[in-house]
Amino acid sequence: MSSIQAIEEAIANSPSEDLFVGPLDPLPKSATHMQTRSLNLVQKTLEEVRAWVEALDSSVKVELSADWLALLHSSTSTDPWTHGFSVVHRDSEIVVGSAGFKGPPAADGVVEIAYGVSPEYQGKGYATEAAQALVAYAFSSGRVRVVRAHTRPEPNASTRVLTKSGFRHVGEVIDPEDGLVWRWEKRDETA
Repeated sequence: MSSIQAIEEAIANSPSEDLFVGPLDPLPKSATHMQTRSLNLVQKTLEEVRAWVEALDSSVKVELSADWLALLHSSTSTDPWTHGFSVVHRDSEIVVGSAGFKGPPAADGVVEIAYGVSPEYQGKGYATEAAQALVAYAFSSGRVRVVRAHTRPEPNASTRVLTKSGFRHVGEVIDPEDGLVWRWEKRDETA
């Protein structure tokens, strides 16, 4: 199982109530909260992410990226580039998924996104809204010129999300953790 599949499985098998702790107050877009038409993306705290990792089944935990785990373990405070966001439906305040970056932007201005929506909430456009919010956040930071994503090497829901979000399929690459993947990129047109 690739780390992409491990994250998707962990999100799919986590009850919605386990993904977010506490009530959600309506908040404007900020460094810790982003709003879309249907969603609030609420930054996860360092403590929440560490607790989530500790609660994972060992068969899933072993599939997590060693690089990401190293970033998590060296973290001393909450960081949107490492810890990600809970994807919360604005009207119901139910956590419908998770989204974030696979680490801080590289020196060349490239950052990779990842996202997942619980199965009972798929097919409603939430993954597309979350991906678009991550792209907007990345480009508005002034540190990113290219947002990248990887998918399994076949047409699927994630490839449709990325196409709708303005990404271009740029080819196949061998990821050290996931093996053969399709690479997708979106460039900051204002830079």
